[in-house]
Amino acid sequence: MEATTMLDPHQLNVFLTAAETLSFTKAAEKLHMSQPSVSQHIQSLEARLGCSLFLRGTRKLTLTDAGTYLVPMAQRLVSNARAVEEEMAAFMGKVIGHLIVGCSTTPGKYLLPHLLTAFHHQYPLVSVTCQVTSQLNAIELLCNGETHFALTSANVRECPTAEMHYFTSDPVVLIAPADHPFSQAGCISPEVLYEGRFIMRENTSGTYRACAKKLHLAGVNIEALPTILTLGNSEAIALAVAQGLGVGFVSHIVVEQLKVDNVRIVSIEGLEICRDIYIARAPKYSPTRVQQAFWEFITQLPTPFMPTHCTSTPAQH
Repeated sequence: MEATTMLDPHQLNVFLTAAETLSFTKAAEKLHMSQPSVSQHIQSLEARLGCSLFLRGTRKLTLTDAGTYLVPMAQRLVSNARAVEEEMAAFMGKVIGHLIVGCSTTPGKYLLPHLLTAFHHQYPLVSVTCQVTSQLNAIELLCNGETHFALTSANVRECPTAEMHYFTSDPVVLIAPADHPFSQAGCISPEVLYEGRFIMRENTSGTYRACAKKLHLAGVNIEALPTILTLGNSEAIALAVAQGLGVGFVSHIVVEQLKVDNVRIVSIEGLEICRDIYIARAPKYSPTRVQQAFWEFITQLPTPFMPTHCTSTPAQH
């Protein structure tokens, strides 16, 4: 292996993205590069190191043993290279760098873009990657230091050192087809819910947990509700309800954004379901200048950051 030049952090970042996606095409999309350019960077790195990093199959890439061995070292080098850029920018009085935010499905699609737009106006030299995943995984990634922040409604027992800041409250509403008896009634008592046929989120989702807690207080066992289908996101539930398949609980913002015909919001007597959304960080990891700037920006925002239909919001954390 030649030693006349240093390894290129950008080339290593291309490798890491390809290792994550196991696809040169997907890596190119994430990096806003062409697929041939990604391939060329990988080939140059392999030539530089004198070994193959990927097994190139007909359907999918696979990391070689050498590639797997390189991943953690490449992660450290790329992270250190970014830290150098951020610290030198801070020395020059600038805020520049890269943030990784983990978030669950609904906050990631409908809430985070508003927040990042406001942040970008103030700090245009900062780039952000949003990793949309389950809320429990978002917290795990945060606790392990794989993301810098998490936008979630989950309890942070899984990461007890996390520091949380209240962001907004997201109402969860019951929706039904327009011709459904629930819709025709407009408002139903909690016990009538047992007469519905439900399309539910998975029981680890923030929506499900918020519903389960509030329904329990109203004397309704969510596990006893007739459930005909479980889906992984609220948009799919809203579309299934529109097709007349059943009724379901979804975020109010999903109903507003999708504007699905043939769907009505049904009130439940004496019951308001709200999911509180928080921004979390893990203080055990020393923040970079850009991470500190983001946290200061967050904590100085009005709360709730976005208008909410909830009549009450939690005390500031």
